[in-house]
Amino acid sequence: MRAEEEIVYTRVLLVGVDTGEDPDFEHSMEELKSLAEAAYKQVAGIIVQRMEKVNKSLYIGTGKAAEVKEYAGQCEAQEVVFDNALSPSQVRNLGRELDLVVLDRTNLILDIFSIRAKTREAKLQVEAASLQYMLPRLVGMRENLSRQGGTGGSMSNKGAGETKLELDRRKIEHRISMLKKELETVAQNRETTRKKRSRSRIPQVALVGYTNAGKSTIMNQLVDRYGGGEQKNVLEKDMLFATLETNVRSIHTGDNRPFFLTDTVGFIHKLPHGLVQAFRSTLEEVKYADLIVEVVDFSDEHFRQHMEVTEETLKELGAGDIPRIVAYNKCDKAEGHAGAEDYSEEKLHSGAAGQDRRIYIAARLGNGIEELAELIKECVYADRVEAEFLIPYDNGGVVAYLMENATVSAREYQEEGVRLRASCHRSDAEKYGGYRVC
Repeated sequence: MRAEEEIVYTRVLLVGVDTGEDPDFEHSMEELKSLAEAAYKQVAGIIVQRMEKVNKSLYIGTGKAAEVKEYAGQCEAQEVVFDNALSPSQVRNLGRELDLVVLDRTNLILDIFSIRAKTREAKLQVEAASLQYMLPRLVGMRENLSRQGGTGGSMSNKGAGETKLELDRRKIEHRISMLKKELETVAQNRETTRKKRSRSRIPQVALVGYTNAGKSTIMNQLVDRYGGGEQKNVLEKDMLFATLETNVRSIHTGDNRPFFLTDTVGFIHKLPHGLVQAFRSTLEEVKYADLIVEVVDFSDEHFRQHMEVTEETLKELGAGDIPRIVAYNKCDKAEGHAGAEDYSEEKLHSGAAGQDRRIYIAARLGNGIEELAELIKECVYADRVEAEFLIPYDNGGVVAYLMENATVSAREYQEEGVRLRASCHRSDAEKYGGYRVC
């Protein structure tokens, strides 16, 4: 995060159009305010227009546009931010009508991702998504930039003609092509690492969910307890999109049933398609998981809508059918809001999990973390079988393999060889079936 003294907050006016199609319109506007604040913008006011359908030219009506311009002047707003994605022509027309910088929800999310990106891969992904978004909007964005005082890059030249626009377009297309090649290389390296983890036969578990649901807190709690003390914690902050990187940690609970835990970037309502595409190689870590832990902010009265967004995003990534645990987090902050009828204080303190793989936790306090770890192991090691082996001494490699990859409950050195009683993967029991004694 930027140092406090370096942050310059921009005053913005938020604008939304309620057509009646979105039942969560008010929540969407609240979320837009949170996004603006996460992008270091100070919300000076909010204007909402109710109409049957948006204006193709201005998104809002012409009379409302005049009202927005007047109010923006009164509250000294420097930018106007719209709740939905605007078309290139709408950005251009609104900029001329309002004589202010015009942004939309996609702009805000791109800005936040740009602020949060720390690793080389994340920076490449954000730049690729930003350029893809910018390409069809060059004319409007050039005018936007000129309103900011002509700052920034080749698109800041006020009054440039078609030749300059075409040059900009070619430069952007070339840069996008270069970024795609770099991201392909990064994706190949990620795939190599993923295959190594897969060959280890250790189950892979992915934490997914709406942004700021507490995924990183859960990962840090598990790492602190079962990470062996050598693995770093991930960034953990109460903010939207605190982390963009995919972090993988090895969790060992001491019973020879380890698993890899992956923390992924959070989802959000109206997540820009360009970002999903740019971050696809990162997000697709979820697709290769043996189990998904869906983390839900149970203290948010809109948690059911957040779960719907998560479900839609998982389906888009091809991960909708992977076995799942639902971890209702922040239960210590839940105050009996609508939809929380299944919850009770007893469930939080016991970390109780039902037959449908639900568990209630308060990760910040550490409540339910150990129970969650047990539930994860039960799920990912469900295909294990109990077996006894008698392995000749000249096949010590088999003994070493089972000691490392199975849960060995008894070991005895007999005249014929090493006798092991173990809980192992079904395929291993079949592979070494010649040594089984029961």
